[in-house]
Amino acid sequence: MQPPIIGIPCDIKPIGPQPFHVVGEKYITAAAGGAGGLPLLIPAMGNHAHLLEVLNMVDGILLPGSPSNVEPHHYNGEPSRPGTLHDPQRDATTLPLIRMLVDAGIPLLGICRGFQEINVALGGELHQHVQEQPGLRDHREVKSESMDEMYQLSHHVDFAPGGLLASWTGETRAKVNSLHQQGIRRLADCLEREATAEDGLIEAYRVRDAKSFAFAVQWHPEWRYWENPVSQAIFNAFGDACRARRRARG
Repeated sequence: MQPPIIGIPCDIKPIGPQPFHVVGEKYITAAAGGAGGLPLLIPAMGNHAHLLEVLNMVDGILLPGSPSNVEPHHYNGEPSRPGTLHDPQRDATTLPLIRMLVDAGIPLLGICRGFQEINVALGGELHQHVQEQPGLRDHREVKSESMDEMYQLSHHVDFAPGGLLASWTGETRAKVNSLHQQGIRRLADCLEREATAEDGLIEAYRVRDAKSFAFAVQWHPEWRYWENPVSQAIFNAFGDACRARRRARG
């Protein structure tokens, strides 16, 4: 069987004087090596007809992290502070695409911004500055030139009893990295929490009663996924769901 096609929506990023459609290499590497798929980069065009063609083409979608934030008007949030990085073309692509994927039962994995996008697309709300919320810790990365230090394991998350993470790993908790400022303020009604940080912040969830794999994490399992059993379990489960869709599509 040919490997499943895993779509990865792009960011719009200025490089010099021109905008480029880009995806971080680590997400492409994890989709290929961790999930066993053939990565396909999806331009952030925000066109409905284009998105329908994407649905017919892919066996799964990986929503990657990004330096940009979902624009707060999508979840009735307060206007962003000056200097906040946004990517309206990505929002216009991923938010409707998420709803289409869930309705169609196409496997979906969200990471960091992707985790936040799924919650927003399905009716949830976000904190824009987690570190300023009473009782919540600072979840931002260490300021360092070293990628190893930025992506170091930072805090524990507890898995929901009987949930997917507990089933995939046989564990009840894990230590994860932490590189985010935004986080879940209100979980969408159709989502079920899968992991919670020590301060109570939701760090993983699944779409309740989903037709297929529909799961997301706030941390970054794609970073050196081959060194982390929990990361391997996530990508194995996602890859299995994508392969099942590939078989069903013939």
